[in-house]
Amino acid sequence: MQRWRGLEDIPQDWGRSVVTIGSYDGVHRGHQLIIRHAVDRARELGVPAVVVTFDPHPSEVVRPGSHPPLLAPHHRRADLMAELGVDAVLILPFTTEFSKLSPADFVVKVLVDKLHAKAVVEGPNFRFGHRAAGNVEFLAEQGKVYDFEVEVVDLYVTGEAGGGEPFSSTLTRRLVAEGDVAGAAEILGRPHRVEGVVVRGAQRGRELGFPTANVETLPHTAIPADGVYAGWLHAQGEIMPAAISVGTNPQFDGTERTVEAYAIDRVGLDLYGLHVAVDFLAYVRGQEKFESLDALLKAMAKDVQRCRELIENAS
Repeated sequence: MQRWRGLEDIPQDWGRSVVTIGSYDGVHRGHQLIIRHAVDRARELGVPAVVVTFDPHPSEVVRPGSHPPLLAPHHRRADLMAELGVDAVLILPFTTEFSKLSPADFVVKVLVDKLHAKAVVEGPNFRFGHRAAGNVEFLAEQGKVYDFEVEVVDLYVTGEAGGGEPFSSTLTRRLVAEGDVAGAAEILGRPHRVEGVVVRGAQRGRELGFPTANVETLPHTAIPADGVYAGWLHAQGEIMPAAISVGTNPQFDGTERTVEAYAIDRVGLDLYGLHVAVDFLAYVRGQEKFESLDALLKAMAKDVQRCRELIENAS
């Protein structure tokens, strides 16, 4: 799959294509419906399927300080899109200048002049251009002028997550923030993932017999509520069952919020400096401060056993 950073990265000889545009944070099951439809349509027409997305999130430029927690970094979104059959991902730098493009100018500069759209696939509430003035009706009118079809796909899927609310990135972020990683996984179609580089922490876990990978998460990452979780640690191409701790470590009067993963039953792992990923399967318990170190150790042993059981049952 081709990955382009800006309009200038698109090959000069790029032909016609089927395009879908959106933030697509998380590439959740609703997003997957639209992207799959775009891929299927592209195959029918014999042209590539292109996803157009933005960096940073448009809200950060339009309303500075309002950047939402991200469910997936751009490289992860691109990987997920590739799995769905997308041929190219275009990440447009979302600047103040870009935010002022009128819907009509956006259509010409991006869809017509650069991507030579043959069809555009969107959800019913898609908005674009300055002040989000463009919608699917306007897009369809432009399609008649510039010879591209517009297809609207209902992205609203519902399930048990969020009490039956339609699946969305907003709902997923809320569930992650509440620690409902099982609900988030239902929406995403896979466990919620946090990524980053393993850095040296206080190394208390090692002293206590539970050495953890202290993950320095990427900026704006959606991190689950404080507590203990069962999940997996991905490192060096290996997937390891893990007990994951999120929080400030109140037992030792910590103030910095961290994500730490203990690879269950693994000895001698040295992951410092490596980029790793942590997948969250299930919430085990909230963050606590115990009356003694011995009580903490007993709780940690119990947590690890509970995580081991949850992971085995999920396999």
